[in-house]
Amino acid sequence: MMSISNLLISNAYAEGAAPAQGSGMLDFLPLIALVLVFFFLVLRPQQKRAKELAVMLNALQKGDEIATSGGVLGRVAKVGESYISVEVAEGVELNIQKNAIQTVLPKGTIKAI
Repeated sequence: MMSISNLLISNAYAEGAAPAQGSGMLDFLPLIALVLVFFFLVLRPQQKRAKELAVMLNALQKGDEIATSGGVLGRVAKVGESYISVEVAEGVELNIQKNAIQTVLPKGTIKAI
C-alpha cells in the first residue's frame, strides 16, 4: 500500500538506479478514492438538503405555520418573491427573507404552545 507521503514527496535515487516500473494510474488511486468518499459523505447530502429546502420554500402559502432560523414562530400572512410576511401575534406582522425560514410546522403547533 502506498502512503500519502510517497504521493507528495518524490524519492531520490542514486545515480544509475531507476525507480520500479509501475502503473501511473495506480499511484493516484488513493487520491481518487478520497475524492469519492468526500463527495458521497459531504457534498451529496448537502446538495440533497438544499434541494429539499428549495422545494419547501416554493411550496409556502398563506396560513402555513413556520419557524425561522432565529427562533420566531408565526403564521404566513403574505408570500412574495424573496420576502414573506409572518404574523407573530394578532395584528403584528414581520417581513422576513425566505431563506431565514428553517422549517414548516404542522397545523395547530402555535396554538399548542
